[in-house]
Amino acid sequence: MQVSSVATQMASVKLTARPVVADQAQVQNGHGETATAATTPSPDVEPEIVDPFCNADNPQIITFQDVTSAAFKIRKGVELTPCVKSHFSDLIDMDIYLKKEFLQFTGSFKERGARYALLMLSDEQKRTGVISASLGNHAQGLSYHGWKLGIPVTVVMPLKASLMKIQKCRNYHANVVVQGVDMGEAKRIALKMGHDRGLTYINGYDHPHIMSGQGTIGLEIVEQVSDIDAVVVPVGGGGLIAGVATAIKNLSPNTKIIGVESEKCPSFTRALENKGPIFVANQATLADGLAVPQVGYNAYATTVPLLDKMIVVKEEWIALAILRLVEQEKCVVEGAGAAGLAAIMAGHLDEFLGKRVVLLICGGNIDTTMFGKCLERGMAAEGRLQRFTVTVSDGPGGVAKLCNLLASLGVSIKDIMHERAFIRDIHHVEVKVICETRDWEHSKEMRKVLQETYSKVHFYDMPMAIAE
Repeated sequence: MQVSSVATQMASVKLTARPVVADQAQVQNGHGETATAATTPSPDVEPEIVDPFCNADNPQIITFQDVTSAAFKIRKGVELTPCVKSHFSDLIDMDIYLKKEFLQFTGSFKERGARYALLMLSDEQKRTGVISASLGNHAQGLSYHGWKLGIPVTVVMPLKASLMKIQKCRNYHANVVVQGVDMGEAKRIALKMGHDRGLTYINGYDHPHIMSGQGTIGLEIVEQVSDIDAVVVPVGGGGLIAGVATAIKNLSPNTKIIGVESEKCPSFTRALENKGPIFVANQATLADGLAVPQVGYNAYATTVPLLDKMIVVKEEWIALAILRLVEQEKCVVEGAGAAGLAAIMAGHLDEFLGKRVVLLICGGNIDTTMFGKCLERGMAAEGRLQRFTVTVSDGPGGVAKLCNLLASLGVSIKDIMHERAFIRDIHHVEVKVICETRDWEHSKEMRKVLQETYSKVHFYDMPMAIAE
C-alpha cells in the first residue's frame, strides 16, 4: 500500500460535482449503497456533491511526518491532557492508564484535528469560512477554534444530536443548522450548502489534516507512558484510530492497536468484513459519538495495516463502564469515552491481563438526561437495580408489609406500582417494584427472603454483568 503525504496537499478544496459516467449501469454513492445510474444526465437531477479529500478510488494515507507536523502547529492551542494510572489497576489484573482527552476545553479530542485543519487553510478559505457535518464533538471543536482564529464556521447537525452540544456550538458563535435524520443525510446537506456558498468542507473524521491532528494524542501517550502493550481506541468514523495508530506504530511498533465499537454502530467491523467502507444502518446508541454510518475511506486505508484487533461491545457494558468511571475515577464521560473500559470489563481483552494498557477516554460531552439513563442501566447490568413482581394480600397492611420487609433489608424502593384489575384473586394485588441494592450479593439476599415470604414472586432477567 503506497503511503502518500498530505502535508504537501492543499489544506482543503472547494467542492465539485461528481461527473456523470456514460454507459454505466450502476454506481456507488457516498454511503456504499449501489444505485442505478442513467447513461445520460437528467436536467432535473442535481449532481451529487462530493468531498475531494474522501475518494474511494484514491484514499490518502497519512504518515508519521504528517502527525508530527500537526503536533508542532497546534501545540499552543490545545491541552496536553494527562495520561494517569487508573484505580482499576487495583481491581483488574491489568496495568491500566487513562488518557483523559475529555479535559480539552470543549470536552473532546476533536479539537486537535479541527484546529490543525483550520490552521492549514489558505487565506482565502479562512476569509470565506468552513462547513462540516457532525453529531456534536467535531462541531464544537471546529466552532470553538474557528471563533478563536477568526474563521467563520457553519455546522450541520442531525436531528438526533444532543441539545447540549447544539447549544454549545451556538455559544461559540457558529452558524448551526439542525437538519438530517442521521450523519449521512447531514453530510449531504453540508456538502450541498458548502458548494452553493463557496465554503470549504472539512470532514470530521476522514480529512487528512483531521486525522493528523488526532494522531498527536499518540505522540503524547508514548511520551507519558513507557513500555505500553496495547492502546485501546474508540472507533466511529475511524479518524481517531487512524491518527493514533500512525503515531504509535512508528514510535512503538510492538504496541498493539485495539479498536472498540458499539454493537449499535459497528461500521469499522462491517468494513473489515467487506474489505472496504460500507454503509451500515445505525441504531440509537449510548455512544452517540460513535454513530457514524460509514467509515472514512482515508481512515480505513490508513488504519487497516496498523490494526491488531477490532472489538464490538454491548450497550450494557458501555453503561456499566460509565457508572464505574464515575464511581472509581470521579470522571464524567460520554459513551464513546467509556468504550475501552467496557471492552475490558466484558472480557474482550483478557489476553492483556498482567500487561500495560492505555485507554483513550475520548470525550465527556454527555447529555444530562442521557447520563442519568446510563447510570441506571449500568446499575441494572451489575445487579444493583432490581425489578420484580410479587403478589401480596389486598387487605390492610399488605403492601406496607412488603415495604417494611424491603426496608429491613436495607433496600431502597425506586418505583412501585399496584395492579388489581387483571389479577384473578380479588383478595390479592400484584405489586411491581424497582429497587436499589448495595451489590449483587445484597440482591441475592433480598431475592431469597422474598421467595421465602411470598408464594408468587417473579424476578426479571439476570443482570448482564453477572456470570453464575
